[in-house]
Amino acid sequence: MPHLETWLKVLPNGLYCEPGGFFIDPVRPVDRAVITHGHADHARAGHRAVLATADTLAVMRARLGEGNAGLSQQALGWHEPVTVGDVKVWLSPAGHVLGSAQVAMEYQGSRAVVSGDYKRTGDPTCAGFESVPCDVFVTEATFALPVFIHPPPAHEIRRLLDSVALFSDRTHVVGCYALGKCQRLIALLRQAGWDRPIWLHGALASMCAVYQQRGIDLGDLRPATVAAKAALVGAIVLAPPGAIADRWVRRLEDPVVALASGWMRVRQRAKSRGVELPLVISDHADWNELNATLDDVAAPEVWVTHGREEALIHAAAKRGIRGRALRLLGYGEEDEGEQAQGEQVQGERHDEAADLHLPR
Repeated sequence: MPHLETWLKVLPNGLYCEPGGFFIDPVRPVDRAVITHGHADHARAGHRAVLATADTLAVMRARLGEGNAGLSQQALGWHEPVTVGDVKVWLSPAGHVLGSAQVAMEYQGSRAVVSGDYKRTGDPTCAGFESVPCDVFVTEATFALPVFIHPPPAHEIRRLLDSVALFSDRTHVVGCYALGKCQRLIALLRQAGWDRPIWLHGALASMCAVYQQRGIDLGDLRPATVAAKAALVGAIVLAPPGAIADRWVRRLEDPVVALASGWMRVRQRAKSRGVELPLVISDHADWNELNATLDDVAAPEVWVTHGREEALIHAAAKRGIRGRALRLLGYGEEDEGEQAQGEQVQGERHDEAADLHLPR
């Protein structure tokens, strides 16, 4: 079997499958792209041909416009094989956001799986993660430090609802990213018994509409921007992370400012953003989930990208797994409310390791 390095290569445009002639989540426009999910650091405009799940293509059209989501678009169902060039390709659920997929590839007897962004905690708004045994596993490592152990999301939702009950004369505003986190919070609140209206900042409404069009029931959603101040007393309002620190929040009655993100595990981040109620709810795998996945896929080699490569590679080595840091640039953490990308992200990660008193 040819080694993966002979046919899966890191190029300036991103990860390239040479015998298939396609890039996976390329950072620049290319002729042929396979897209794992719809976040802007993975799904960019201008590709000639795009292959993805039907849900991801719907998200891309809503975010980028019909003409920018790929001149030609091919939707694949779960585990539906297709031959691209000389490579067999199929998609398996990643559990990150609606439509998010892992890209599985087979070429001359060897198999590689690119995880994209993923989580293993259940999410009522998207298909759950599935482990795919392979020869090389290309994994994200956003929260690949032992300190990042995410609590159960139901626990964090209960903290939010307890705060709403305690401060019933105030408005709770929760910062969350427009694609994935917003809809997951709504679904988790519904599961916890919150059947009252949930109010939305205008920037979140269009993606909620896409979810509902794709069959995800989110219940009674109302625009917060046009609501009377008194109507929002005791209510839950969702807004983009940037809005909770903006003058927009002044329209709310004595707001309790919350932010839902895996980064809320870092107290300094919550404090610097003026977050009164940090909610540790992440759409990325935590340290335990990352390590469990290495065990499940049983790959003798793991390639680590856009995250804390060194810690996960060290953990892999203890299992006898060869590790490689890809150090792909252009992938930020847009879905966790972080707008930094590329080298800036790496700098923030080093700063954060210092804040946590952890080795870099």
